[in-house]
Amino acid sequence: MIEITDIAYVRSGSADVDAAVRFAVDIVGMQYAGNDNGVHYLRADHRHHCLAFVEGEAGVLSSGLTLKDEDALRLAETELTLAGVKVVRGTAEEARSRRVSSFISFDDPWGNRFDLVVGQVYDADTVHWGRQAGIIEFGHLCVDAPDVKAAYEWWSSLFNIKISDWIGDWAALMRFDPVHHKLAVFKGSEPGLCHINFQVESLDDVMRSWNFLLEQGVEIEQGPGRHPQSTAIFLYFKGPEGLTYEYSYGVRRIEDDATWQPRTFDPLHPKSIDMWGGVTQRVQTQKQIRRPLDSSELQEA
Repeated sequence: MIEITDIAYVRSGSADVDAAVRFAVDIVGMQYAGNDNGVHYLRADHRHHCLAFVEGEAGVLSSGLTLKDEDALRLAETELTLAGVKVVRGTAEEARSRRVSSFISFDDPWGNRFDLVVGQVYDADTVHWGRQAGIIEFGHLCVDAPDVKAAYEWWSSLFNIKISDWIGDWAALMRFDPVHHKLAVFKGSEPGLCHINFQVESLDDVMRSWNFLLEQGVEIEQGPGRHPQSTAIFLYFKGPEGLTYEYSYGVRRIEDDATWQPRTFDPLHPKSIDMWGGVTQRVQTQKQIRRPLDSSELQEA
């Protein structure tokens, strides 16, 4: 069993990196952490970065998941290979670009690319916010697949993934630690990044950001509202090149796996997405850039 310990980052290709960085800093509130050979780093917590924009074609490149150590990485490489999953080990240069000690890359059966990483660099300095949005940490990431049941079966067969709740056949909300979900799969016809989430400190932060985003003319995709599954108060909004961001506050923690019973919510019920009864819609997915999984194709990152 491959033991994920945390989420690490998202790498997103950008055809207009100035606009992407400006939005992440001035609107989302992240810290710009510099540029290294066309890779632009954004910081929101203790990590060196949790979002990187790579100059080039627009679209998600990969999502990073953290493992404990090199032994765990070697075990993951073996287990994925035995399961018939093609795995590529990153070069030292590629690892440095990701600010990790080492990593492997693979595609899930639906074409979403993931990096399993160890030794992610921490930054001991305080975060120098682009604006005060109340961000506490990089909270979770969500990808698309055409069959969320099959996606959960695949993830749980190889990784320490548990199902927290279902939204019918629309979404599988999954966990590997007490947080209700840090990885989720939403129903979509093509692979891609559904959204990235940042936890904020208070309800006031969500509401202040809502007004700020409206003032700035940012498209609100959904919210403010409250998810009945995680109890989190949410706000989704659209960034450049199809990247959807989310702020949320008050996410549920599942401390006792033995007593938690996953629930199924009817996606057609008006309050299954927002228990406050707000208008809900499918947020925009950033497409997955599809490239062969070999070392030369990782060089862009």
